[in-house]
Amino acid sequence: MDLEDPKDVVRRGYDALSVRYDEAYGAETKYEPWLSDLRARIPAGGTVLDLGCGSGVPVARSLADAAYRVTGIDISAVQVRRARERVPEAEFIQVDATAASFDDAPFDAVVSLYALIHIPLSEQPPLLQRVAAWLRPGGWLVATTGHRAWTGVDENWLGGGAPMWLSHADAATNRAWMTQAGLTVEREEFVPEGDGGHALYWARRP
Repeated sequence: MDLEDPKDVVRRGYDALSVRYDEAYGAETKYEPWLSDLRARIPAGGTVLDLGCGSGVPVARSLADAAYRVTGIDISAVQVRRARERVPEAEFIQVDATAASFDDAPFDAVVSLYALIHIPLSEQPPLLQRVAAWLRPGGWLVATTGHRAWTGVDENWLGGGAPMWLSHADAATNRAWMTQAGLTVEREEFVPEGDGGHALYWARRP
């Protein structure tokens, strides 16, 4: 395993364990309270970027079913292939999120659930700055991040025999990065998972 290329570890891990990930975390309604809240905040028929879309379920499917125009991006070819099969009414692109390119302000919301935690810390602040530019004025970023600082490799991720690389800043650092990107953090909460958890942010472009 080449630890000099953590993104390749992430890509290979999701290629290998896409189905297993859905089985492990897979309730199709698992984010429904968050998505219902988002739908109430953005215009009907609006545009949403699912950053780290995985296999398209539940985020892209839920929003597409509600008649939002959804674009999903993911580093894993397997995840993108499965997302296209599962949510044919949305658009999916295989790309490293830090290399993605969109015009200024095309989205009413950017949703990034459990994806930023796989991006090198040095690349997260500039990505958040780009995300802020992709949002229309008044648009929302809904994102989960790490809650405590930690970077490392889970050598047997999900018990599936493939490694996975993760990189978390602490919650205060993530909040500062969003503010520095020009976003206003409207809400922050702790989302427990196992012995730890993640931070969930609702941030808005003024």
